[in-house]
Amino acid sequence: MTYVDGFVIPVPTANREVYRQFAERAAAVFKEHGALKVVECWGDDVPEGKVTSFPMAIKRKDDETVVFSWVVWPSRQSRDEGMKAVMADPRLQPDKDPMPFDGQRLIYGGFEVIVDA
Repeated sequence: MTYVDGFVIPVPTANREVYRQFAERAAAVFKEHGALKVVECWGDDVPEGKVTSFPMAIKRKDDETVVFSWVVWPSRQSRDEGMKAVMADPRLQPDKDPMPFDGQRLIYGGFEVIVDA
């Protein structure tokens, strides 16, 4: 069964194109290291909640947009190996290709797929 890494990211709204370009470069690296698919989604209808919400979870600022993304892997094992390789890949090192967002507020997690309809 496939495995998915999910991300919720606060991106400065003014950095949309810079982020898109960064995400394209990163997607190529993820796929080179075994990912089946990378999807990046720019928030369009992401309401504030009263108890919890995507904006609250990442402490979104007024000048930021919520990005929701995921990476699909063939399995948990391929994800563990692939993610290790991605993190070590020199093309994605912050000193060479800085992230166009506040990585401290990025939320991520790995998920076992239980339904894929």
